[in-house]
Amino acid sequence: MMNKHITHILVGAFILLATLLSCKHGEGEYHNITDKIEAESKNYHGTSISSESLIEGIHTVEITEGNHTFLIPERKSQITSYACTECHNRPLSEMQNTQSAKKAHWDIKLAHADLNTMNCITCHNGNDMDNLQSLTGNSIDFNRSHKLCAQCHTKQFEDWKGGAHGKKVAGWAPPRVSMTCVNCHNPHKPGFESRWPSRFNTQKVKERE
Repeated sequence: MMNKHITHILVGAFILLATLLSCKHGEGEYHNITDKIEAESKNYHGTSISSESLIEGIHTVEITEGNHTFLIPERKSQITSYACTECHNRPLSEMQNTQSAKKAHWDIKLAHADLNTMNCITCHNGNDMDNLQSLTGNSIDFNRSHKLCAQCHTKQFEDWKGGAHGKKVAGWAPPRVSMTCVNCHNPHKPGFESRWPSRFNTQKVKERE
């Protein structure tokens, strides 16, 4: 019985020794990528690069989405006709134009989704025009319109939160400032139209013919 116990101890010691001998402890060699990051960032004390000089004059608001806290451009002061209640001072049902009258917002053409799926009241509440509304009828501040987009565009929203989708001011320089959906996309017509490069190279076209 004693010999069996000693055998187990010897086997365990052998396995431990083999594991230690198989590990690389040379300079610049690590067990995994996490060890490498930790080792090579020990003496990192941050960066002097900042986005502050590039966001002067831009009104921003701080948001937290998941584990990410960053700044986005303030939206309401940039909307020409905000607050909406300056015109929408009565319930929408009482402000319906007659067939002969010119419709309000006549210049806005909705090309976002099939009209059976989306129309104006999908995002706008006729009784609360100063705020957007979610699909479940909850109020959403115009400064946080990304929450409206996130309801359908979940993948893009997750990428945006992490910084992989959309434009960031000064890249990753702190403080992080990210443009929102409506800074790049027209919410009523979000798709980008195909276009020629800004400088059309006629010589290349001739060479390809």
